[in-house]
Amino acid sequence: MKNNTDKKTQQSWNLSTRLIRGGTLRSQYGETSEAIFMNSGFCYDSAETAQSRFDGTAPGFVYSRYLNPTLAMLEERLALMEGAERCCVMASGMAAVFGSLMCQLKAGDHVVASKVLFGSCYYIITQILPRFGISYTLVEGADLTAWQAAFQDNTAVVFIETPANPTLDIVDIAAVCKIAKSFEAKVIIDNVFSTPLLQHPLELGADIVVYSTTKHIEGQGRTLGGAVLADEKFITEILLPFHRHTGPALSPFNAWVILKGLETLDLRVAKHCENAEILADFLENHPGIERVFYPGLKSHPHHAVAMKQMQHGGAMIAFEVLGGKEASFAFMNRLNIIDISNNLGDAKSLITHPASTTHSNIPVAERSALGISDSLLRLSVGLEDSRDLLADIEQAL
Repeated sequence: MKNNTDKKTQQSWNLSTRLIRGGTLRSQYGETSEAIFMNSGFCYDSAETAQSRFDGTAPGFVYSRYLNPTLAMLEERLALMEGAERCCVMASGMAAVFGSLMCQLKAGDHVVASKVLFGSCYYIITQILPRFGISYTLVEGADLTAWQAAFQDNTAVVFIETPANPTLDIVDIAAVCKIAKSFEAKVIIDNVFSTPLLQHPLELGADIVVYSTTKHIEGQGRTLGGAVLADEKFITEILLPFHRHTGPALSPFNAWVILKGLETLDLRVAKHCENAEILADFLENHPGIERVFYPGLKSHPHHAVAMKQMQHGGAMIAFEVLGGKEASFAFMNRLNIIDISNNLGDAKSLITHPASTTHSNIPVAERSALGISDSLLRLSVGLEDSRDLLADIEQAL
């Protein structure tokens, strides 16, 4: 396998070029589209070569649970996109979240997290971590005084979703990172809602960024995948030993599909955002809607912070329909174009009712405290013509 362009040159490329050509490895056959290496293992020309691969004295692949050429291309391209030193891809976004936490935590450690989290992230922090003797504190995301008070001498990790799933709460990344550094705690940012094109957590002081590549990065609902991006030391010395011995490996086929998705990511995100802005403005002015949560709207309580650290309001909208759960369900059931689905980041517009789907594992009282009401809906805005989406929403309301 050969890459004819050195890493320094690739880093000088503009974003669209990186998304299409970054990290490309070509075999002796000179294929234009990246090859899919579906093999589990590799052969060596001698016992000495095998030894040198395993002890790290010679470059090369040893096992696809660790890495193979297709995964290596995806990792390099994602790292170039994010501006990170290194990337490790995994089988799903939740594998990436769990791996980024557990590879560096031990019994007696403390975690601080923003209180509004995706249901599975909330479960990991509030249910799984305590089983291993790891305590946690959940913080109101916009309250910097609460963040400061939450830190303890044993705080090792900070976990933040911003914009948060599903309420689109915003956390000031730079401000929290500054607090975390004074306690020598590592900051992990789940950047899924913002996408790597609209928000750059590493530039704002974060140590680690995680993605579900299942969402906008792949973009068409075909695969599961995840990624962790950080500096070389964290990935090589802390994350990779955990990853290699616990096995959350990404399928080479999925890696190839994700590579293909990256080629159009910048074009798709621009259209997602354009459509979302139009729909958010419409919803905010409709009498059947109680509230709209969209970072790009001036009515969003954290609009100023969002616009300071994001390039756009994004592709996700949350809103409450007047009339509670019954009215929200009736609205969803009347939609003709927008699909009811708990996924997001797809070319197709998708809507879900978080209280009964993605966040149904959280007790009712806790959901209420998080702002996840029975009338709240989460809309992932797709790539359809905005006029058709507007007409669909209007007739359903």
